[in-house]
Amino acid sequence: MKTILIQHGTVLTFENGTVQPVSADLLIRNDRITQIGNKIHPPGDAEIIDANGMIVMPGLVDTHRHLWETAFKGIAANQTLMEYLNVVLGGIAPHFEPGDVYTGNLLGALEAINAGITTVFDWSHIMNSMEHAEAAIQALRDSGIRAKFGYGTPGTSVWEWFYESQLKHPLEAKIVRKKLLPSDDELVTMALAIRGPEYSTMEVTRHDILLGRKLDLQISMHIGGGTFGPKYNGVQKLYEADLLGADLNFAHANTLTENDFNLLSGHNCTVSVTPEVELQMGLGLPATGKAIRNGITCGLGVDVVTATSGNMFDQMKTALQAERAIQNEILYQKGEMPEKLTITDSDILKMATSGGAETLGLLHKTGTLETGKQADIILIDTRNISLSPSANPVSSVVLYAKENHVDTVLVAGKILKKHGKLIYPDLQDLLEKARESASRILNKKLVETV
Repeated sequence: MKTILIQHGTVLTFENGTVQPVSADLLIRNDRITQIGNKIHPPGDAEIIDANGMIVMPGLVDTHRHLWETAFKGIAANQTLMEYLNVVLGGIAPHFEPGDVYTGNLLGALEAINAGITTVFDWSHIMNSMEHAEAAIQALRDSGIRAKFGYGTPGTSVWEWFYESQLKHPLEAKIVRKKLLPSDDELVTMALAIRGPEYSTMEVTRHDILLGRKLDLQISMHIGGGTFGPKYNGVQKLYEADLLGADLNFAHANTLTENDFNLLSGHNCTVSVTPEVELQMGLGLPATGKAIRNGITCGLGVDVVTATSGNMFDQMKTALQAERAIQNEILYQKGEMPEKLTITDSDILKMATSGGAETLGLLHKTGTLETGKQADIILIDTRNISLSPSANPVSSVVLYAKENHVDTVLVAGKILKKHGKLIYPDLQDLLEKARESASRILNKKLVETV
């Protein structure tokens, strides 16, 4: 039995809808938190982690990310959504071999862990073969991260799969569910990543949703992305087809109407906001405030590191300040100045932790620090010029912290980062493999276009 005692930290607890910092110790046995309290006597076999000067909090939850793209950082930094679809999905994805998927997924998961992300929804639309799926899943397992693997469509043709597609979701999903990810109790579990009504016909959308429900999976799709929202009116179509339900997760939701949000709320659907990419690629203003005001369970996500950084600290800060700008602009248009901010750092921190866990249906396992829950815990070191002195631990996390401030990361009680360094033996070798993968694929793409 592995026993860990985290002592002398400032623990962020979630009580009565607010985030409360308290001085406390945490005792962990195997994969679970067994005790939270003051001055816990260390068992004789315990590994002691001194958290003095550190914030002890739930691991961050990334609810929407395409991990396979990790080796192509910056390639979409100046691209719109349509450019990204054509360059990354249309130009790069068809050249991916299973080994490239493994490398991208493993590197992306380790990047997430390094930044304090303990849970990720891997929205994997690179399922060019069963070997690609096996590679993606194995990489997630080898990283040690908690993950929902969203089995998506092949990345072989953006025109066939992502423009009013008439191709139904691959039935290999049944094999993945039965043979590769049959359990919902492991660290890596399965979901279905479908196109939805903005990228496929309603006939296909119905088929894909019913497939996910037959396999008892959470189902995620992109919705409300820029002009696609009003053009396809997806939420209304799903409602009219009697397909809305609590198992549906919607990424983005930028250009949905108030009626759409009412429908999502009424059917207990969830929303994933990826603010940086949404602001860049022309999807619209982040829907953070609309989701919260309508009582919708929502989380945050990085989306693509081809366009932005892979840490959730940037997403938290962007989501918070973008929503404040939206609300302030509404007041300015009325000739008024804001008297009080309507969204706080605590609101955003909850989105990145407990809200994200609830969005993924994992709140019973992770997202808060409670006895009996899995020990997905991170320690933020505040003993540096960037974070100290701090009058507010919550704002330290949301507005000041970066991945280099993450001292320790535990997933299910296993230490994956310690004293600011990832515990992974062959990181430099993996980085070299990623560089080789990207170079080879980009050279193929270049030859193809000549």
